[in-house]
Amino acid sequence: MNEVEKIISSIRQKDFSLFPKISKSNDLKSSAVKLYYQTKDEHKNLYSYKNLYDSILDKMEIGFLILNKSSSEKDWQVFYCNPSFTRILKVPKYNSWAFYQEKSPEFFKLIEATDFLDSQEFIDISIQESSAQSFSIRTSRISNFQNDFCVISMESIQKIIDKKEKLAWNNLMKVISHELLNTLTPVNSLIHNLEYLTEQENLTDEDQEEIKDSLKIINSKSQQLLHFIDSYRQIAELPKPKKSRINLRNSIEKVLKIFEPEFKIQNIKLDVDLQDFFIQADESMIERVLVNLLTNAQLAVQHQENKHIRLQVFESNNRVVISVEDNGQGIDSQIESKIFLPFFTTRPNGSGIGLTLSKSIMEAHNGYIVYRRLEKGSVFELWFL
Repeated sequence: MNEVEKIISSIRQKDFSLFPKISKSNDLKSSAVKLYYQTKDEHKNLYSYKNLYDSILDKMEIGFLILNKSSSEKDWQVFYCNPSFTRILKVPKYNSWAFYQEKSPEFFKLIEATDFLDSQEFIDISIQESSAQSFSIRTSRISNFQNDFCVISMESIQKIIDKKEKLAWNNLMKVISHELLNTLTPVNSLIHNLEYLTEQENLTDEDQEEIKDSLKIINSKSQQLLHFIDSYRQIAELPKPKKSRINLRNSIEKVLKIFEPEFKIQNIKLDVDLQDFFIQADESMIERVLVNLLTNAQLAVQHQENKHIRLQVFESNNRVVISVEDNGQGIDSQIESKIFLPFFTTRPNGSGIGLTLSKSIMEAHNGYIVYRRLEKGSVFELWFL
C-alpha cells in the first residue's frame, strides 16, 4: 500500500494516529495530507462538542434516555443515557432498548404506547418495591436522512412541585416584607417622635397638633396593615365549598345585574352567550370569581374607544367552561407569570388578591382558571369538571 492509500484508509477508518508531513507540492499526496489534517481537526471538534454535551446532560437532575435506529434497523438501540436516568429507575445502562422491558416494564410499556412520537405522559412507578413515585415523561422524535432518534426525559413531579412551591413562597415573602416595611417604617419613626414630644415638660399648641397628626397617620397605617392581613386571611383560610346543584346561567345573570348600570354609564358593550349548564358548586364562591373577572374586564377596557366584553358558557372536552373576554390593552408579557401571585397588582388601589382568590376557589372545585392573551385584549377561562 503506497503512502497516499494509507492516508486515505486512515481517514475512512477515523484513525488519526498518523503524522504525515505536509509538502509544498500540489500533487495527490499533498492533497491527501491536507484532507487528513482537515478531517482530523473536524473529528477533534466533534469529539469536544460531544464531551461538552455529555458533561451537561450528565449533571442534570432530569433523567435522559436517547434511543436511535438507522433506516436499515427495526429495533431501537440506546444512543445515550445519563446517570440521573439510571438512578431514577434503578437500572443499568443497556445498549438495547428491549432489555428495559424486564427491568422497568411500566416505563417500557408507556414509551412503546407513544410509538416513540412527541408526547407528554404522567406515570406512577414503584421502584424496587418502594412506594410509588409520580413522574412526568416527555418523548420527542427527531429524524434525519439516516437515523431516527427518540429523546426521552423523565422528571419527578414532586421535585417540580417543590420548585414551584419554593418560588411561590419566596415571591409571597417578598410581597409581605415589602408591605410590612412600607407600613411599619413610618409608624416606627412617628412613635419615636411622639416619645420625644411627650418627654417635654411643657407642650406647645404646635406640639399638640403634631401629636394629633401623628396619631392619625399611625391609625391610618394600622388600618392598612389590618386590611392587608385580612386579605391574606381570605386566601389562607378559604372555607370548604358548600356545593349544591346550580344552573350557571342563573348565577351569571345575577352577577350581570350588578354590573348592568355601570356598564351603561361607561358605554361598555356586553355580548352574552349562555346555556343551561348544571354543576356541583358553591354558588356564592363562583359568583365571587365572576365578579372579580368582570371587574378586571371593566377596568381593562376603560380607556378604549369601543369598549367590549364578551361572556359565554360552553362545553369543551366534556368540561363546562365560562369565558370572560375583553378588548382592553391586555397584560404585559413580562408580568403574565405573576398575575395569580398573592398581592401582585398593577393598579394603585388594587388589593392584588382577586385573581389569587379566584384561582384558589376554582382549585377548591377541582377546576382551574387560565389566562390567554388575544391579539386585542385578554380572555380568562374557568374550567369545571
